[in-house]
Amino acid sequence: MTRRCAFAAAGGGRTRIRIRIEAGQRRAGVGPHFTPPQRRSDITLHERERRESTVSETAVLVRVILPNQRFEEDPLEELEGLARASGTRVVCGMTQRRETPNTATFLGRGKVEELAHLVTTHAADVVIFDNDLTPAQTRNLERALGVKVLDRTELILDIFATRARTYEARLAVELAQLEYSLPRLKRMWTHLSRLKLGVGMRGPGEKQLEEDRRLVERRIHDLRTELRAIERRKERQVAARGGRMTVSLVGYTNAGKSTLMNALTHADVLVEDKLFATLDTRTRRWQLPHWGPVLLSDTVGFIRQLPHRLIASFKATLEEARQADLLLHVADVSNPAVYDQISAVYDVLREIGIQEKDTLLVLNKIDSPHAHQQLEGVWKRYPNAVPISARRGEALDRLALAVSDALSRSFRDVDVELGVDNGKLMAYLARHGEVLSRQFCGERVTMHCRIPQKFLGRVPADGGTIRAHDGPAEMPAAADAGAIEDVA
Repeated sequence: MTRRCAFAAAGGGRTRIRIRIEAGQRRAGVGPHFTPPQRRSDITLHERERRESTVSETAVLVRVILPNQRFEEDPLEELEGLARASGTRVVCGMTQRRETPNTATFLGRGKVEELAHLVTTHAADVVIFDNDLTPAQTRNLERALGVKVLDRTELILDIFATRARTYEARLAVELAQLEYSLPRLKRMWTHLSRLKLGVGMRGPGEKQLEEDRRLVERRIHDLRTELRAIERRKERQVAARGGRMTVSLVGYTNAGKSTLMNALTHADVLVEDKLFATLDTRTRRWQLPHWGPVLLSDTVGFIRQLPHRLIASFKATLEEARQADLLLHVADVSNPAVYDQISAVYDVLREIGIQEKDTLLVLNKIDSPHAHQQLEGVWKRYPNAVPISARRGEALDRLALAVSDALSRSFRDVDVELGVDNGKLMAYLARHGEVLSRQFCGERVTMHCRIPQKFLGRVPADGGTIRAHDGPAEMPAAADAGAIEDVA
């Protein structure tokens, strides 16, 4: 019999978070229906059938607002967008303010009864919380309500699972799902007694739960190993582009990053008006006026309370942002929660360790009817931001000039002294910068260069001495760049 740990999730068959225990059984050669591994074409066909057979479910949304949390005019607006992105139909919602969550059910007892009434009245299939629940809280709520209960993390993981297209993205999502599901295995097997299947298959008295936990832990180890290899390969790929300046698009999900990518590079990246429409990184050439070609990358969108497991799993995907010379932070200025979204993006950047990287804030969707109501206030708080409309192509020339100016700030005017026989270093300086003059003195030559800061690090190791142009003091080989936008 095929066994699954099917955790409740919105969106029917497509949107359940599944741990395929039978895969581990096939590897171990156990189970009554042992079959050889599927070919890639069979897996692709299975995935397509799984997506096409989705049954839309109805959901009740719940959010508990704690004292340290800010919320918008409609506290459930973002959760509703997430639920719809998973293919779920929202029928109603409820909120509750609490000083602290109830340890057993997160909600108070009266609210649980009210929620049960809503579920019965609307014949809902699932209840989705905009908070993170413990396994015990989820189990208690499901007993009280009689339907599936999801928390915010599980819903986001589910959406990522349906959006993942590349092999790398699927591995990252699977790892995050398994790490989330591991402490929740117990509730799936509480109905089982101890199984005794004899020598060679399972030890006498061993629980099915213990076997499944080992299978999951083994799969987690395999996924981490494979993703580390992908991450190292990605680092080498990005490092190989060292001859060109790189710009990376970051921002809140559905802020218009992919639309801007298409407008600037004609990349034909998928654009949809829904959360997490794009998970995979795309890199294209962008011809900057009065500058030349740079590489522009579109990355996965961020969101408030993005699960830490997901950030860690997508480390290879976010490598483009970590290695970029400049970040373009795209924000939806028409969204009433734009300030919170900007802060949420910088929280994620801080978590992946690139909060100090040069960042240019781009205020998108100025053509929206609601944008003008808050554009002035946002611009006053972020005076260096560039307002644009990616959909209509408005002010893209202004953005290009701002990017050119920002990239120019990373250049340094330096004098590099080296031996006249050091042709390797001479070629390196000419390839990565602009050589403005040469002065020869015996066996030494001083080259006046205009070169990006990041390329100066290897000069001393190659036999060169760096000085600020027209200054005696030796320059440091590398320095931390300050942020263009103060987002504190």
